[in-house]
Amino acid sequence: MTAPLTDSHRDTEAAAGDPAAAAHIVSTYFAALLDPLEAHADRIGDELGAHDLATLTASRVDELVDPHARSILDRPGEPVYGAGFITAMNLLLDTSSHLAWWQGADRRKLVFPAQSVKQAIDYRELEWFRVPRITGRSHVAGPYVDYLCSDEYTMTAAAPVTVNGTFVGVVGLDVLIDTIERRLTPPLRALATPLLLVNGVDRVLVSTDRRFSAGDVLRPDRVVIRDRRSCASIGLEVVTLG
Repeated sequence: MTAPLTDSHRDTEAAAGDPAAAAHIVSTYFAALLDPLEAHADRIGDELGAHDLATLTASRVDELVDPHARSILDRPGEPVYGAGFITAMNLLLDTSSHLAWWQGADRRKLVFPAQSVKQAIDYRELEWFRVPRITGRSHVAGPYVDYLCSDEYTMTAAAPVTVNGTFVGVVGLDVLIDTIERRLTPPLRALATPLLLVNGVDRVLVSTDRRFSAGDVLRPDRVVIRDRRSCASIGLEVVTLG
């Protein structure tokens, strides 16, 4: 089981300026999101596998995914804004694509209005869908403005769902960047050194350096970088600045 973030914070408070300690704090936070998400991906795959996929409909997927999404949303300790399952294209009998997704404080199911421009978004090419489909592994994407679901500045974690080895979609969750900043900034700041948490293209998620805010792009030619440390296998890095 993953240790709570607060335990990680206590364990690493004495390691001021230690990049490995910062990477551990970040990895622990995201593991607390990804571990249960991957467990739900396995169970959804098993439940879908019990059906004849040739006759599977959007409403049946909604019924199946609903308790999983609510379990992810209601998990104590790690605030999640949205959760659900996004099907592979042409999986269902009655529609070519489908989002079984619940979000917000009221846990409302996402329903696109008629003729909504969001219906035209091809989620197959979005990072949170494309990378798990190609790699067969969980992925954390963002930060980005989520024009498909929340219209908020977001990070999305997604895990592939398979049935008998065939990719059928991803189970995912959204965490608002504001939430990630509130959760990670205090323990990272306690390490008493300027730090940035960046994604694979050096866009900042969290900063303890007043020169940077979430969404900024780190330009290595303009600052002194003392260390770059990968955070487990989530595709994020902790950058220690001079």
